[in-house]
Amino acid sequence: MSFREQGFYKKAILVATWALFCGVFSVAHAQQTIFNVPTTDVLDHGKVYAELDVSLKPTDSASVNKFSSFVPRVVVGAGSRIEIGLNITGNIQPGADTTTLVPAIKWKPYQGKSNGFAIVVGDHLYFPLRNRAYNAGNYVYAEISKTFKSGTRVTVGGYDFTRSVVAVANRAGGQFGFEQPVNEKVSFAADWFSGKHAAGYFTPGLVFKVGPKVTGYAGYSIGNQNPSKGNHFFLLELGYNFN
Repeated sequence: MSFREQGFYKKAILVATWALFCGVFSVAHAQQTIFNVPTTDVLDHGKVYAELDVSLKPTDSASVNKFSSFVPRVVVGAGSRIEIGLNITGNIQPGADTTTLVPAIKWKPYQGKSNGFAIVVGDHLYFPLRNRAYNAGNYVYAEISKTFKSGTRVTVGGYDFTRSVVAVANRAGGQFGFEQPVNEKVSFAADWFSGKHAAGYFTPGLVFKVGPKVTGYAGYSIGNQNPSKGNHFFLLELGYNFN
């Protein structure tokens, strides 16, 4: 292997490691989500929602060492079934922060009145500010949900991440969600991104309505690759509706 080829592969490994590191600790989206997968809900015009997502792994493992990550985000209803939002990802301890601004938009072109179906499309732009491995990236998706009379909601969709956002190469696949109310204050929920990359996790957990404006989320993210080697961690979220 030539020195040029060695240099290329070293660079590819570094980019892949960076993408996995950032993805494991900060793949969250500036929209209303189940845990990571966007819901088909859209805020009404003028409504504002803020959330703090905390990921943490208390012990070292062969695949992922102990860490904590904090991701603040805000979502605003823009009207016409559109909401816009902003994430600030890459706030990781220990290690060098990879601060990234992630503006996002979600549009609901269809909301069934009695059939329980809804369709949304969305887009997220990634702009790394510190220790960046790429200049800009994108995540685009489309999904459909069905809400049953029992309150159960099932979400199915597809996604595409551009190169370097969650892996060295472009990644596309499926995104899925499930929500089941247990009572007026507690729901069981789970979501999943398919694929072996930095966003590829299955996250089951509980959603708590703490009050009329406060919602808590407690989940556990399990990696699509190397779960037996420790690729899993806690995900806690706290959301607040301002109006």
